[in-house]
Amino acid sequence: MVFFKLAFIFVLMFGFSQQTFATPDKVGCADHHLFPTRMPDYYLQNCETKEYDGYDFYVRKGPKQHQEGRFTFLTYKLEQGKTDQSGLAVVRNYESALTKIGGTIVSSDPQRWVNGKVVIDGREIWAQAEKGNGAIWLRIIEKKAMVQHIVADAASFEKDLKATGHVAVYGIYFDTGKSVLKPESTPALQEVVKLLNKDPSLNLWVVGHTDSVGKVEDNMKLAQARAEAVVVALTTTHGIKAARLKGYGVGPLCPTISNEDEEGRAKNRRVDLVKQ
Repeated sequence: MVFFKLAFIFVLMFGFSQQTFATPDKVGCADHHLFPTRMPDYYLQNCETKEYDGYDFYVRKGPKQHQEGRFTFLTYKLEQGKTDQSGLAVVRNYESALTKIGGTIVSSDPQRWVNGKVVIDGREIWAQAEKGNGAIWLRIIEKKAMVQHIVADAASFEKDLKATGHVAVYGIYFDTGKSVLKPESTPALQEVVKLLNKDPSLNLWVVGHTDSVGKVEDNMKLAQARAEAVVVALTTTHGIKAARLKGYGVGPLCPTISNEDEEGRAKNRRVDLVKQ
């Protein structure tokens, strides 16, 4: 009799512990802010974040959609003993979550995966949810221009100017819609100063370019203001004579690549140096 009572108590305790103490998420892992909730009875088994990486999002037909930016990869695992969700349930849940925040569905396989995109605070975010056996994989790309750690030097500027009469200077940064130079622009500006100091006879047009987002008139004004901001920085902070530089803005009128995606728009937002 005592044995049966102890066995009954053990079963009760074991059952209670199974219901109360769910498998904890892996230390350091958390739901992504785009999807702050998750499917029931799943825990975060693993997570990975890269400040800049690329991913090929699935499509039903045609080439995959390659996107680049901040990459997050989350692996959700089903709790032991719990009933797995169907692929359709997972797909429909993530479809609904995306559309409710203003996103659009790009492509899906209703039994396996879905991906879509949404623009939040001016930044395009792509997400893909994929259903596996007892697992859900969530991949997210928050698109942004790659941080330019390596800035072209004065020698390469000089070479391109001699060859083509102009050179694109990447590494000069502004906040969206603004013309105030960001501090991280200093390395690129210093290389321009080296270029000008090496050849005192060299005079330049500083030309501002934008992407095609927004009104043309606004972008023209913004490009002009940015070009002038570069001229001011070079003349007041770095001691270049004002007579050697002149700022102009051409806005979105001279792209180097298509503006259809963020990667192209980032390349078109630039400052060119043109030999006078």
